[in-house]
Amino acid sequence: MVDGEVAVNESLLTGETDEIFKKPGDTLMSGSFVVSGECCARLEKVGADSYISQLTLEAKAMNRKEQSEMIRVLDKLVGVVGILIIPLGLLLFGQQFFVSKASFSSSIVSMVAAVIGMIPEGLYLLASVALAISVIRLSSQKVLVHDMKCIETLARVDVLCVDKTGTITENNMQVISTIPMEGYNPSTGSGLKTMISDLVVSMPDGNITMQALKRFFKTPSDKKADVVIPFSSTYKYCGAAFSGDAYVLGAPEFVLREDYEKFKVLIENYSSDGYRVLVFGRYSGVPDGKELTEAVTPLGLILLANPIRKDAPETFRYFAEQGVAIKVISGDNPVTVSQVALEAGIADAAKYIDMSTLHTEDDIREAATQYTVFGRVTPVQKRQLVHALQSAGHTVGMTGDGVNDVLALKDADCSVAMASGCDAAAQVSQLVLLESDFAAMPSVVMEGRRVVNNIERSASLFLVKNIFSFLMAVFSVCFRSTYPLEPSQVSLISMFTIGIPGFFLALQPNGDIIHGRFLSNVLIKALPAGLTDFLVVGALVVFGSVFGVNETDISTACTMLLAIVGFMILYHISKPLNPLRWCVWVGCIVGLLVCSIWLGDVFGIEHMSMECVMLFVLFAIVTEPTLRYGTILVEKIGGIITNRTK
Repeated sequence: MVDGEVAVNESLLTGETDEIFKKPGDTLMSGSFVVSGECCARLEKVGADSYISQLTLEAKAMNRKEQSEMIRVLDKLVGVVGILIIPLGLLLFGQQFFVSKASFSSSIVSMVAAVIGMIPEGLYLLASVALAISVIRLSSQKVLVHDMKCIETLARVDVLCVDKTGTITENNMQVISTIPMEGYNPSTGSGLKTMISDLVVSMPDGNITMQALKRFFKTPSDKKADVVIPFSSTYKYCGAAFSGDAYVLGAPEFVLREDYEKFKVLIENYSSDGYRVLVFGRYSGVPDGKELTEAVTPLGLILLANPIRKDAPETFRYFAEQGVAIKVISGDNPVTVSQVALEAGIADAAKYIDMSTLHTEDDIREAATQYTVFGRVTPVQKRQLVHALQSAGHTVGMTGDGVNDVLALKDADCSVAMASGCDAAAQVSQLVLLESDFAAMPSVVMEGRRVVNNIERSASLFLVKNIFSFLMAVFSVCFRSTYPLEPSQVSLISMFTIGIPGFFLALQPNGDIIHGRFLSNVLIKALPAGLTDFLVVGALVVFGSVFGVNETDISTACTMLLAIVGFMILYHISKPLNPLRWCVWVGCIVGLLVCSIWLGDVFGIEHMSMECVMLFVLFAIVTEPTLRYGTILVEKIGGIITNRTK
């Protein structure tokens, strides 16, 4: 600025709606707008060089977090399988055609059956469909999803950073009372409320604090202000000069300055009750929008409060039950924020710290894990807090509504914006609460847990077939035996023990807390059944060869053995069984029997000889203890590995 004076709103940049008084020599930032006054300014930076563009470019330049754990595991699984099936398929074909001297067509059929068994067909589609349905469900609850994968990430969040205003409290403020102080003399004839009204009515509407003051102080005298200084977010006060008198109103620490210690106990008593405290006083000089230099005689305290959201205690109680720690990050007095957080039922809210006392990243890193409430937080410190929590091994979610939150939102593992905030925050966030209602968060978490837990179940079913097919193909190559299954038989097993039940399981409600890693959880469920399939089918092939049982009979018996193990693992994975899961389980068994009896020719199911039936019954009996003890062994090994990696 080179000339004039203006009041500027920089809320898009700072998240604060306080108006800032600008004079010649001050900088006008792109992204702000003039509320009142007029000026001449020299344009110094345009386009990509402007402040708002630089901020936006920095946010865009930051790489998106890598994909969620579940999607990342599925990508790797598909990639590894895609690499393995090519050489293994060629080896199997070569062994069948060149070594075993099978016909070209039968060698191709065996290779195709093995390859089909090793491909987790439908798994990636199933995960995508489950996530898409979650997006539709959340949209009906007024939650906009920018990135489907964030549904899973939020379900894994163990630390959630929230603001006080708009999250814990309503996005409005009200004056509770005024407290006269020693500087006020009632005998002067002017009431305290009238003097405050004179100052307040001369101010522009400003933020929610000024709006609350205007609603309460509505009885001014006939005095007209000669000088009006809107609220400064830098110096934390507003002021006005009348003929013979000047008054200021603002944060006690900034208005009283060196006299603050005299009233500190009184002010902090009110702050500890959850009130926001402002001090009103007579100023010995003329306020100019810069730091106060003259003496201030305190006339009274103004107590304001944000009503706590009715559903806030229930929401925070839910997160506490789910093991999610809440961190309250606010620009307000930490004592006030702590009291509000306590009233909202946030655990350990009595542990608070004034972030203006921390000056190094090491201090912030240490404070991040020790405290729950952080007051007087700057935009840079928000980002540092997110980094500190992540470096401590936490999965961090963050809510925000201002441009000052953008970089912290981008760095958080899961970012949630309020639709009532600025567009920039909504654009970079992964989730947007369209009604700015924090109470919708538990629904998002439940959706995430439903997807992750159910996809884990479905992925286990797919991996059972993949593990068996891989091991069986290797067995066939190494021992020069014929691959025992046909593609149609693999399709039959996949349809009734994987595809249909996997689809229904993926859409079932499931709010269980997520434990462990996705891949380890899936392997622990799938490995026992895959090994059981391989052991019993491999043994059946060997015994069938020894006793001279026809390969067609062996193929049918192997299909039925795989079906038995498949329904056993489906039964265990479906627990706890509800009426729908019972219907799916029984219906799949009936469907397989119907297809085997009346559509046997289509799926390669033939009548078995007596020798084959006896072998089938023997190995069918063996499947249950093999699966049971295999599950116990795998779970014990998995527990040992998990404990060692911690």
